[in-house]
Amino acid sequence: MKARELKVEEYRITEKPFYLPIKDEVEIFKAAFRSKIPVLLKGPTGTGKTRFVEYMAYILGREFQNHKGHKDRSIPLITIACHEDLTATDLVGKYLLKGDETVWMDGPLAKAVKSGGICYLDEIVEARKDTTVIIHPLSDHRRFLPVDKKGKIIIAHDNFFLVISYNPGYQSTLKNLKHSTRQRFIAIEFDYPSRSQEARIIGHESSADEDTAYELAKIGEKIRNLKGHVLSEGASTRLLIYAGRLIQQGILKRRACEIAITASVSDEKEVQRAISEVVYAVFPKNRPGNDSN
Repeated sequence: MKARELKVEEYRITEKPFYLPIKDEVEIFKAAFRSKIPVLLKGPTGTGKTRFVEYMAYILGREFQNHKGHKDRSIPLITIACHEDLTATDLVGKYLLKGDETVWMDGPLAKAVKSGGICYLDEIVEARKDTTVIIHPLSDHRRFLPVDKKGKIIIAHDNFFLVISYNPGYQSTLKNLKHSTRQRFIAIEFDYPSRSQEARIIGHESSADEDTAYELAKIGEKIRNLKGHVLSEGASTRLLIYAGRLIQQGILKRRACEIAITASVSDEKEVQRAISEVVYAVFPKNRPGNDSN
């Protein structure tokens, strides 16, 4: 099937995403957006960074664009999953052959810059350092994108907003943000929510009953307490939601946790045994998902 270039309208979020504010991150993001200050989201995997950006794109579109006649429209959100093969050309654009002629195709970053969208560079440290330099003129007072292959620059739309994220737990000497990049952003730190907050999130996202959602949140909290002893990374809220969804489909609770949590968090048998002990302590009986235990 021939690849189709997405139009900017297709990057708009049409339904309000579920997001439970944990601290003051919503207010901080709004203030940064108004002030045109780029934002860095940092925290463990599965703590809601991507969902938060989706939520803010939806909310900001309604709060800050209504006076311009764009009622009930979200801001386009263009997400780029960074990886070591990502080049500046991939972000900015390139010339392509179309029939007998050569045509220019904007990259995702250029689309966001022109349309006034949010460009979200997910796991920015995975990208090559020579690639991330391209965002420097966009992340200070200049707010423009150089397009070297066309010998021009693109002045950012007034609503353009740059957001990057990374997981500090995966940092290494080879994969870290350059100081010249990092200090262009304010940082919002994400962490796992409290047990009661996480239970609400699990219940909403998995449709699990209140007791099961709370028990899964308890498992997540206890597994994270193992971090630094036998674990390098705790169980994400995402994995707890997956377990809740499996339970809703009738999978035994322990088995659901084994599949969605234990086997996903680690391949080490010793670590898996430690996680299983936590699961068995919370679910002492192995009944189907629609039972109380």
